[in-house]
Amino acid sequence: MTSHQGGSVSQSEPTIENYQSEERTFPPPPEFVAQANLSDPEIYDRAAADPEAFWADIARNLITWRRDFDTTLQWELPYAKWFVGGKLNVTENCLDRHVDAGLGDRVAYHWEGEPGDTRTITYAQLLEDVSRLANVLRGFGVEKGDRVVIYLPMIPELPMSLLACARIGAIHSVIFGGFSPDSIIDRVNDAEAKVVITADAGFRKGKPSALKPNVDTAMERCPTVEKVLVVDRCGTDVTMVAGRDVAYAEAVAAAERHCEPEEMDSEDPLYILYTSGTTAKPKGIVHTTGGYLTQVAWTTRQIFDLKPESDTYWCAADVGWVTGHSYITYGPLAAGATEIVFEGVPTYPNAGRFWQMIERHKC
Repeated sequence: MTSHQGGSVSQSEPTIENYQSEERTFPPPPEFVAQANLSDPEIYDRAAADPEAFWADIARNLITWRRDFDTTLQWELPYAKWFVGGKLNVTENCLDRHVDAGLGDRVAYHWEGEPGDTRTITYAQLLEDVSRLANVLRGFGVEKGDRVVIYLPMIPELPMSLLACARIGAIHSVIFGGFSPDSIIDRVNDAEAKVVITADAGFRKGKPSALKPNVDTAMERCPTVEKVLVVDRCGTDVTMVAGRDVAYAEAVAAAERHCEPEEMDSEDPLYILYTSGTTAKPKGIVHTTGGYLTQVAWTTRQIFDLKPESDTYWCAADVGWVTGHSYITYGPLAAGATEIVFEGVPTYPNAGRFWQMIERHKC
């Protein structure tokens, strides 16, 4: 026995030091294994034995292609091209095919704002909202390959904006809502963005956190931006620059409800997401269409053991980062899942906020 602050601890009992080198394994309960999406460990052997055949099978089973791909992987160090020759549109995979399959009334998003306001959006409603916004962007002159910067709080218009860009082949670049005007300037100018989508503010810790004033400051040094689309989230007074700034709600309400999706090559860029810039100048990371969608569609289903027909799913990340792109926007929607999206911080108005939402939505 070893003395420890007036007591004694057996040498065989675990200590903090023991846990730092944990070697025990904890298998899932048999009843969980029996219902899991993945229950056959041989999947690892199949993937290792022929990775190209493995991913080709996944891509053809999970993704709807307008044109099937000719080559699964074209690898010329350091460049990899996935599903070469394949044609698709991401939003057809995330929205249209679910509506066409009779799932238009399935809830896509249960959204909850920090003050407690809520919105429930079905797949049919999301498709219409995305299509209207895509038509607004086309009306601004945005074409396939143009860049659109998105600087929004965690409101439904954030994933809608990503999807609207993908609908028409524009390349979106999301900027985390906590970033400064200088951060906006760096990213907008590097991407040579034509349009910025923002909001007056977003709620954080019970108060509006301004966004539009940051954009206004940044636009003084962003010559490529032609239009700024502004969501009225918090009802705060903001300056609307004539000829440049457009009210989101009015523009979307006036737009056509159908938008023909742009056919994209598997290797066309889907989005640019910049590194944080903490240690060096932010670097734009390009994610292409077919390979990215295949990966997030598969991992959402298998890694999270998601069953879209019965589960309510919540990823508590921010869409300003890659986890939010992948597991709030593209992966779950490709799977036809029902999700929670939350605007605020987990401790407002109290530390039980997340647990209350989990209980309420049974996720």
